[in-house]
Amino acid sequence: MDHPTVASVLPHRYPFLLVDRVVELSAGQRIVALKNVTINEPFFVGHFPARPLMPGVLICEAVVQAGGILARSSVDPSVETAVSPQLSVSSPPRLAMLTGLDRVRFRRQVVPGDQLLMEVEILRRRGTFWKMQGAARVEGQVAAELEFTVVDVDPESEPPA
Repeated sequence: MDHPTVASVLPHRYPFLLVDRVVELSAGQRIVALKNVTINEPFFVGHFPARPLMPGVLICEAVVQAGGILARSSVDPSVETAVSPQLSVSSPPRLAMLTGLDRVRFRRQVVPGDQLLMEVEILRRRGTFWKMQGAARVEGQVAAELEFTVVDVDPESEPPA
């Protein structure tokens, strides 16, 4: 799944679309996605000018976005088969909104020039809630690992009070 297709599945846009490509997708099971980290990322201006590091929260966000694609593909089969931007996703857009992060560990710094490989697996699903585990790796080394929960919502519905 290339970048335009990823953008058709996720609601995020630059500078917060943090998945460049999906390299493996098994609906209901797992996803492997890539993020190419370049010096042109806007967060490097202030984090940190003399020693640019990708913020840990954005590494987690990239993993969660990959999980959002996995959740969406698990309820909409057209997502898994969308291999080109000409194929549109058939169901109305949904949002996988983050509701919790657990067991987050950072093991390696992510710097400009790195390619972040995000792997996410579904642990369980209860209704519209998804519990997943994921890891971000650079050159085979774990940069971050986490468990997280997302809820599948209709973006046009009223947010809870």
